[in-house]
Amino acid sequence: MDLRNQTITVGELLDNPRSNAVFQRRFGKLMRHPMVGAARSLTLKQLAEMAAVYLPPRTIQDTLKELQQL
Repeated sequence: MDLRNQTITVGELLDNPRSNAVFQRRFGKLMRHPMVGAARSLTLKQLAEMAAVYLPPRTIQDTLKELQQL
């Protein structure tokens, strides 16, 4: 998948069934959090920077790699 140098928006990723499935599989219950809807306008890069506070770097890197491989 073309992540456009991580400038693709979270909304675009969530609207795509394949990338949405990656998020659902990796983050499950977190995907039901109200902030997910609010994050739709963020870029993937912005989301990754925010997630770094809560998730290990390896988890973020592996997720980005999986999205690129779609």
